Amino acid sequence: MDLGEPANQPSPAAPAGQEEPAGPPQPQGRTARRHRLATVLRRHWLVAALLAAGLVLRVLAQLTYRPVLFYIDTTRYLYNVAPGMDPLGYKGVLRAVAFVGGLGAVAAVQHLLGLAMAVVIYLLLLRRGTPRWLAALATAPVLLDAYQLQIEQTLMPDVWFEALIVAGLAILLWRPETSWRRAVAAGVVLGASATFAQVGEALLLPAVIYLVAAGGGGRRVIGKVAALCVAFALPILAYEAGSYLLAGNFFLSHTGVTSIYGRMAAAADCATLRLPSAERGLCPARAQQAMGPDWLEFGAGSPVAPYYANLPRDETDRLIIDFNHQVLTQQPLRVLGAYTHDALKLFMLTRTTGAGDTPISRWQFQPAYPYFDPHASRQIVGAATARFGGGAPAVWRPGAGFLRGYQLDGGYTPGLLFAVLTVASLAGSAALLRRRADPAIRQLALACLLLFTSAAGVMLASDFFEFSWRYQLPALVTLAPSGALGIAVIIRWFTRRTPAS
Repeated sequence: MDLGEPANQPSPAAPAGQEEPAGPPQPQGRTARRHRLATVLRRHWLVAALLAAGLVLRVLAQLTYRPVLFYIDTTRYLYNVAPGMDPLGYKGVLRAVAFVGGLGAVAAVQHLLGLAMAVVIYLLLLRRGTPRWLAALATAPVLLDAYQLQIEQTLMPDVWFEALIVAGLAILLWRPETSWRRAVAAGVVLGASATFAQVGEALLLPAVIYLVAAGGGGRRVIGKVAALCVAFALPILAYEAGSYLLAGNFFLSHTGVTSIYGRMAAAADCATLRLPSAERGLCPARAQQAMGPDWLEFGAGSPVAPYYANLPRDETDRLIIDFNHQVLTQQPLRVLGAYTHDALKLFMLTRTTGAGDTPISRWQFQPAYPYFDPHASRQIVGAATARFGGGAPAVWRPGAGFLRGYQLDGGYTPGLLFAVLTVASLAGSAALLRRRADPAIRQLALACLLLFTSAAGVMLASDFFEFSWRYQLPALVTLAPSGALGIAVIIRWFTRRTPAS
């Protein structure tokens, strides 16, 4: 099947009673392979050019920051520091790849995943009937965004989380009709994403909505939804069972229990909030609120820090949960206002650090090798490279200068483009409301709906905890293709309405 044609589209056949024309002689052997490659490159030249550019940028990042970049949270996955703070699905992958090829191999594999996601997105959009040029442009954000390049070079689970999202959604969308097997396979893959980043739990509802919207008969739909939900739960329950056996905790992480404290504490009006005396100390002063949700959650001077230091973890969790409940029920409009303000930051014209936000510099290429805590970080990074391999940390300064300049001077997906993609996604999804929609438009709209609701689910769930530019990266692999599908719906709709000249 030609990559440029939708799935299941029949090839033109000769009229009955006529033989197929013989055509020119076909090249054989190595010449045939070169001919096929040349044909593919001619037809898909735009995505080939984007992939080549993405490959060059990734090779440059790999050579510039050796062996990898470390983040504040990297030690959780290398040494299980602060157990229970985040799911540790990434730990197994990290250890396995590092054991085989050292820490540099981890970054190389993550860069390959970035390229692979672009290829899957392109093929998926083609199979759904998106024009080649539009499908190619939908891959540009994940291929060329410098923040994506930086996180691929960093020992963090984000790229694997993105890859599991793309894989799970591609399984659901690869054919027009979702079989039971694909529903189960997609459920397992999407559920596994939650063991890398707990916000992956938000992917269940979009998948269910898609199966219901796709239809196919009441009983069959209910059965597929049930199968997907069970499959989605399996990797999560397996992880939680393992956590219980090893540490006595039957959960993915503490994060899902208490980590909206930063959001609630930043939004609260402590002067009017009614709290039990034991929770009054959790309410921050205004100067502390100005530090933002991330500092309130993790800062050494946060109001919650003395609770963790002086009380048992279970009691502290119970007090925090009740504090969050009191803020949410007594002052919901304040919480909604702060949350909406942060959710709209995706559409900002520039990438900057707002008041109280986690510093964006954490995900920007630096002129020298970055150490967040110069003394402790040097020791940690040195010990890690000695243990897992990859060589001493080093930076190739010309490459660092280029990558930093590229990133700061526009080498990222602009907020205005995200706004356009959002509007296009809404328009494309709305096409499903037409009762007699063209079958081709319906397939585009169904894919648009799944990708858009997945983008909304992951990013809105992340923003509910706190805003971080790092948490916006899944938009590159969900909102970008959903916007392309929405534009394809609009193009096809207008093309069919325009009378032939």
